[in-house]
Amino acid sequence: MQNHLQKSIEILKNLQHPSGLFSAASSQKTGYHRAWIRDTVYEALALERHDLPAAFKAYHALLDVLKKHEFKIDWAIKEKPSAAYQYIHARYDPEALAEIREEWGNKQNDAIGALLFRIGELEKKGVKVLRDLNDYRLVQKLIFYLGRVEYWQDQDNGMWEEYEEVHASSVGACVAGLKAVKDLLYVPEEYIVKGEETLARLLPRESETKEVDLALLSLIYPYNIVSPEMREHLLKNVEEKLVREKGVIRYVGDQYYNDGAEAEWTFGFSWLSIIYKQLGNMEKYKYYLQKTIEVMNEQGELPELYLATSKVANENTPLGWSQGMFLLALEEN
Repeated sequence: MQNHLQKSIEILKNLQHPSGLFSAASSQKTGYHRAWIRDTVYEALALERHDLPAAFKAYHALLDVLKKHEFKIDWAIKEKPSAAYQYIHARYDPEALAEIREEWGNKQNDAIGALLFRIGELEKKGVKVLRDLNDYRLVQKLIFYLGRVEYWQDQDNGMWEEYEEVHASSVGACVAGLKAVKDLLYVPEEYIVKGEETLARLLPRESETKEVDLALLSLIYPYNIVSPEMREHLLKNVEEKLVREKGVIRYVGDQYYNDGAEAEWTFGFSWLSIIYKQLGNMEKYKYYLQKTIEVMNEQGELPELYLATSKVANENTPLGWSQGMFLLALEEN
């Protein structure tokens, strides 16, 4: 396992740019050489125990990116966005720290929730992430931004950057993020209450059109914001309906890299492994960890996905998010 651990750390460090941001993967052809807010948060989370300065550099880079576009956040707080381009963008040039302005599913409230969550969780542990008053100012604006877009009823593109719906995984990320920073900065209580009310209505569904979705695992890890009963319900649904031979499909009917059936995402195995380790179910923890190892290529790399029922991986190999989840599966208590 030590070799796998070191290999994953090496892959993540190779994907980190001098700016601190991580590429999602190295593939220029697919555009995954760019930096996503969400991917960078998960990649940094995976490195926290192994190279805290590298993780800090990533979180600081995200704050710097958002400060560079602070005028946009100010505008959105003043006047609720009515078009996707007016939202905080999901992707950036990892060197110039500039928005990627092509049409994209840029309404991704969960990405902002994820960043707030990590900042808040680390600060609560006495690990200072916020450097100065400028950082505090920006985070306060991110809180007001989520309130202004009314994330609890906002039809965003979700974790998979697709159809605009109210996604439980997005709402949950925002609830977790706001709870994490409420002792650091001012969070109106209604922001949290309204999100929790939406979750109570939506769960165990992900959205109006999706009954079961891999993204719902985020409500268990890292966010831990569902009851034990709901946790068991979500796990049962995912395992019964989404687990496949080489990964976990995102949802039934997923058309991304669909070659006759849904693509199988490798980090789904690691995600389940992490959760079962936290629950103390070592049998299932080891089962899904081994499943993850079995879908690595000969270089010890995890692709984003495999085409259904095949040994064909897509070009986003290694995917930083996948490698990071595996590293967390090896280390997470």
